[in-house]
Amino acid sequence: MDHAETHAAAQTAHPGVRIRAATPADAHAIAIVHVASWRTTYAGIVPDAVLRQLSVAQRARYWQRVLANVQPPQQVFVAVDGERVVGFAAAGRERAGDPLYKGEILAIYLLQSHQRQGIGRRLVGAAAAHLLATELDTLLIWVLEANPARRFYAALGGHPVREQMIRIGGVDLLEIGYGWQDVRPLLAWVGAS
Repeated sequence: MDHAETHAAAQTAHPGVRIRAATPADAHAIAIVHVASWRTTYAGIVPDAVLRQLSVAQRARYWQRVLANVQPPQQVFVAVDGERVVGFAAAGRERAGDPLYKGEILAIYLLQSHQRQGIGRRLVGAAAAHLLATELDTLLIWVLEANPARRFYAALGGHPVREQMIRIGGVDLLEIGYGWQDVRPLLAWVGAS
C-alpha cells in the first residue's frame, strides 16, 4: 500500500467514529479509556502494582478538574463510536519550556479494540490542527521507549529529538520525545488541514 492508499484506508476505516472537543460530561468516559489503555499498553513496561491500583473514579475526578478548567491553547478531544468514548487526546503548550517545540500532545490513549483503524491518526490530527490554530506550529509527543506506539509516531513523520527519565512505581523509565518542527506536513498526512 502506498502513502495515498494508506491515508485513504485510515480515513474510511472507522467512518462512524467522530472526533470532537471534550466537555466535563466526558470525564468518566475518558477515565475508563485512560485506565483500560494503561493496563493494555503498559503491561510488562510499568510495574504491575501500578496498573492494578489504577482507579477509574480517581481518574474521573482528575479529568473533571482538567475539563472544567481548560484554558487556550489547551484542548481535549474525544473519539466517539456511536455514543461511546473510545479514545482521547489532550493538547496544549509544551510543559517544560522547550526552546524549539512550542506545542505538545500531552496525552493520547485509545481502547485496544479501536487501535489500528485510523482513529489515533485522526486524534493526532485534531490536536495538531488545534495547536496550529493557536499559533503553536511545532509539536512534541513523549512516549515510553518500550511502548510499541513509538512506531506510530515515526510513521506520522515524528523524529526522536528528546530523552528524559521518569519514575513510575519506583522504576526509572526512559521517555522519548518525538518532534515535528512544522505540524503542517503532519496535518497533510493525517488529513486534518
